[in-house]
Amino acid sequence: MAQAFIGVGSNIDRENSIRAGINELRNLYGQLLISPVYESHAYGFEGDNFYNLVVAFETQTAPLSLTQELHGIEDRLGRERATTPGYSSRTLDLDMLLYGDLICHGEGLDVPREDILKYAFVLRPLAEIAGHMKHPETGETFAQLWSSFDQSDQTLWPVRLELD
Repeated sequence: MAQAFIGVGSNIDRENSIRAGINELRNLYGQLLISPVYESHAYGFEGDNFYNLVVAFETQTAPLSLTQELHGIEDRLGRERATTPGYSSRTLDLDMLLYGDLICHGEGLDVPREDILKYAFVLRPLAEIAGHMKHPETGETFAQLWSSFDQSDQTLWPVRLELD
């Protein structure tokens, strides 16, 4: 069994989309560890603000199969994949951030996901539920990475959203 950490985000019908995504993840993988939810600006494009969080669960599903299952959930919940390069608004975004201590950048996988080190909306919720764990490539804990993260241009606001 591996512990998988999934970044969850939405900027279209945010509350309903995230609740539906969490329910789908629970149905497939059982008990979830769920971080607090944060609101942030859209990065890389003009769009409505996002809600973001991180969930973790134990799984025997292989990493590539897990990625395909996450895409299936996104599709079932109305995600329309962009036909042009770049970022866009979405009902639900499910990104595998970590899969145990796996390091794989290629063959359809990006684990650990590079976004962990780039975006506050990924690192902060991850550090809140896995602060003691070490990033497989840097060797620093997620709490250490968050404490040294430059937050000057990436503001987050806590959001009260019941997901249990």
